[in-house]
Amino acid sequence: MFSRELWLENEKARAVVRKSKAGRKRQELLALAFGVKVHTFRGPHWCEYCANFMWGLIAQGVRCSDCGLNVHKQCSKHVPNDCQPDLKRIKKVYCCDLTTLVKAHNTQRPMVVDICIREIEARGLKSEGLYRVSGFTEHIEDVKMAFDREVSNADERLEAVHEVLMLLPPAHYETLRYLMIHLKKVTMNEKDNFMNAENLGIVFGPTLMRPPEDSTLTTLHDMRYQKLIVQILIENEDVLF
Repeated sequence: MFSRELWLENEKARAVVRKSKAGRKRQELLALAFGVKVHTFRGPHWCEYCANFMWGLIAQGVRCSDCGLNVHKQCSKHVPNDCQPDLKRIKKVYCCDLTTLVKAHNTQRPMVVDICIREIEARGLKSEGLYRVSGFTEHIEDVKMAFDREVSNADERLEAVHEVLMLLPPAHYETLRYLMIHLKKVTMNEKDNFMNAENLGIVFGPTLMRPPEDSTLTTLHDMRYQKLIVQILIENEDVLF
């Protein structure tokens, strides 16, 4: 009789432990679903919900990856999960949480869906192999990058490029400036030479933006970005130089 009672008590204790572990796991999963992650803060930090200090050296609280709210782990249970995402934290369109994306742009659905469907219905409904024949990987990546660039701030991007240009030695800066002026003139005759800023970026990118390491893999990986930077330099030559 005593052993049976002891066994029942042990089972109850195990059930409580299992329940507590399951509860903690469920809270962790819910937190991840809502974009709240455990965060280690550098320097003193206070909870933005209860205004009390966050104690500890690591994992003092949690931070919302959408709006940047910093709170205690326990306080996060009481914070509504309907925050307004900060566009500065939304770096891309693809691989971004759907709810976060539409809330950040205050839309019913991602703009990329609207734009793609409009294009297909306008000039692609009669295309052979629609949705069956795959496009070229490089073209697909270019389109994805174009959408991601429209989420970022164009003025901030130009300012960042300009700051880098100011770090160039005078001879490098002047040579690049003179070449971009010339290439801009080339694009003004695009109807005859069929060379726009993107095409010129493909041609001059590997030369002007060559990586320091002579690695085939690195070169292939950087080609898309090399083209993009040169394209930006040409299109904004009058602003950047």
